Amino acid sequence: TKHPQKNHPQIRTPIHTYTHTPVMASSTSFKLACALFLCVVVVAPHAEAAITCGVVVGKLRPCLAYLKGGPAPPPECCDGVRQLNAMATTTPDRQTACGCFKSTASSIPGLSAANAAALPGKCGVNIPYPISMSVDCSKV
Repeated sequence: TKHPQKNHPQIRTPIHTYTHTPVMASSTSFKLACALFLCVVVVAPHAEAAITCGVVVGKLRPCLAYLKGGPAPPPECCDGVRQLNAMATTTPDRQTACGCFKSTASSIPGLSAANAAALPGKCGVNIPYPISMSVDCSKV
């Protein structure tokens, strides 16, 4: 007769029972930490300078005729100048706007330096640095 196998040497009962909850919790925490880190990495550069050269050029495009020697800036130009001034609230924003203006202005043939310098005043905007090709944008 056969006897039931009571203590078979190859069958072992585990001493510890593992649950997946701590691993899942730590995995979820890790994923959350990674997501937050990525948000900081992606958002941080934008926090430094909210203004881009594309924005500067777009806002100043209606000013082109005046900047090339025209008699007065049109209302759309002054709207753009006011919007740029309102956007440039931090030092990095002002430095970006300044650098973009200088690099764009240097590529515009026939640009009137006098009209460029007078543009903020003509639009009723007070800018705390001169509009000039010789301005040091790192100090604005």
